[in-house]
Amino acid sequence: MKLQEWQFYVLLAGLSWGTYVPIIFFGGSELGGKPASRIMAILCVGLAYFVIGVLLPLILFATGMQKWSDVNLTANGLIFSALAGAAGAIGAICVVFATKSAIGAAQAEGLPPSTYKVFIAPLIFGLAPVINVLVSMVWHPKAGQWAHFHLEMPGWKLIVGIILVGVGAALVLLAKEEKEAKAARTPAPAAAKVAEGAAS
Repeated sequence: MKLQEWQFYVLLAGLSWGTYVPIIFFGGSELGGKPASRIMAILCVGLAYFVIGVLLPLILFATGMQKWSDVNLTANGLIFSALAGAAGAIGAICVVFATKSAIGAAQAEGLPPSTYKVFIAPLIFGLAPVINVLVSMVWHPKAGQWAHFHLEMPGWKLIVGIILVGVGAALVLLAKEEKEAKAARTPAPAAAKVAEGAAS
């Protein structure tokens, strides 16, 4: 089966979002793991958004690779495109705060810091497609008319497929993170030997 262009971008988006949580978790920890370091992590995310979402498009328009004349500057287009950007940014920020809270909750209970981060990605990426399908089933905007709602049921295969994808992704991520959390609780061989030597 030939991979179509839109499918390639779907895979790339999945790769980007799928690696986002562990990358931001590690980045925030490397910046100090404290509240200020999480804010710095958000600042880094914002800078990346600015470069990719602001500077790059401006360069494309300025160099003539994209034409201003092809853009139809409507109020709905500008408002909803900005809302989409806000939703993406808010989601990114919430992931940062979720990792911060997960670390704090684990430490408060005397558990390894990575214990509760296991739930972050599965919940986000399990919840997001369900919300997407529900919104897409009832919201059908038309040109110039955003408030256009009616129920349009997809085929049962799509619904079952989404459920299976969500369940499968959650189980895989849970298994992976549980293994990491277990490894974090198990002392390394070198550390165990040092402890045995000190005891003797």
